[in-house]
Amino acid sequence: MPVSRTAPPALRQARTCYDHLAGELAVGLFERMKHAGWLLVDGNAVDLSGDGTQAMARLGVDVQGARRKRRQFACTCPDWSERKPHLGGALGAALLGSLLERGWVEATRESRALRVTPRGQREIVGIAA
Repeated sequence: MPVSRTAPPALRQARTCYDHLAGELAVGLFERMKHAGWLLVDGNAVDLSGDGTQAMARLGVDVQGARRKRRQFACTCPDWSERKPHLGGALGAALLGSLLERGWVEATRESRALRVTPRGQREIVGIAA
């Protein structure tokens, strides 16, 4: 079921979309990474530039591991609440995994909602800023 624009604020801010990050947070990150030249977007297909590969590695994302997965490496994924794309595919899942491992976001009791921690609020705003 799609998340409506009247979804609870926590669900709109950050949630999972299958196994990757979605919501306002994900859409904002996608836009900043694209404008910083980290993401190379061609239609729905996404790849990383050299700078993007290095930046993702600094964030703890296992880019080579994501490339070895038996699924699409990276793609745009339409965000239901924001009506703009966020990062999907193996790279999107690896990015969410890194944010969870760093403690910048954490699962909540709501099924798909994620909570951005105080440290995450400070750190995530600097990604591709």
